[in-house]
Amino acid sequence: MIAFSGNTLDRASVRRADPAWLAEQWADPGARVLPLWQLRPLIVGAVRGAQQAGFVVPAVAQALAGPEAPRVFLGLDGQCPVFALDISATEDPQERGPLAGLGEFFELRALALRGDLPPEELALCGAAKAMIDWHLRHGFCARCGAPTRLVDGGWRRRCAQCKADHFPRTDPVVIMLASAGERCLVGRGRHFPPGMFSALAGFLEPGETIEEGVRREILEEAGIVVGQVRYHASQPWAFPSSLMIGCLAEAQSEEIRLGDDELAEARWLEREEVRALLSGGRREGLFLPPPMAIAHHLLRAWAFAS
Repeated sequence: MIAFSGNTLDRASVRRADPAWLAEQWADPGARVLPLWQLRPLIVGAVRGAQQAGFVVPAVAQALAGPEAPRVFLGLDGQCPVFALDISATEDPQERGPLAGLGEFFELRALALRGDLPPEELALCGAAKAMIDWHLRHGFCARCGAPTRLVDGGWRRRCAQCKADHFPRTDPVVIMLASAGERCLVGRGRHFPPGMFSALAGFLEPGETIEEGVRREILEEAGIVVGQVRYHASQPWAFPSSLMIGCLAEAQSEEIRLGDDELAEARWLEREEVRALLSGGRREGLFLPPPMAIAHHLLRAWAFAS
């Protein structure tokens, strides 16, 4: 399973616009709250492979939150309401207070790299982080500049002045692996660790289809002309809040010409090289993204295609 996918909660979207119903969910004796401190979810369990999201009861979480702390209704786990709450107002809850010694507040990317959390809980943590992050960035109206307030259980903000509604933002990103025969195109971004190569990626632009975005990005970044584009899979990516749209593409040219300064380097890799690298090998210091990244799954799908 691709990391951050597989959220099994019922989002109860038809109910969360009802303030009375939301209040009932918060007061439910079985309600669970995932506290996030500086956008890091609480994780409990000292043994790797036996970790889980650190849910607490609402009263404990609320005591650690500031008066304007974002609280998001994530959904129902069966009949159990699940919330996320920002507790960044408290000072180092790992060391003092009711959560001290209970677990650790993990940076989400590091948590995904460890691979210890059940997939559905990692997906829940990703959604919680993306939503809390969005609220922290959108306290004021983009139309008139007045303060906004959280409504619909955290799935909307409303301007107190002009009454404009603002909804959580997800930025679509195309990430694509172009291939020509037995070779595929990979690139090393300027911000990548030394030696890491990956599939090319870029944000979709307004008025652009997925296929058009794939062709434009590959041409801009590597000078490669692309024909057929095929969707493969997608991945929610909470850094800060994107949807990675994974595609496979057929290259119609092979001369690499770096263009828009996004890439430090690009190269073609043979299928057998990719298979070896995905199995944990390295060639001249070169390595590929880990399984937490959708680029890994694109490379694997192409390398082991029958």
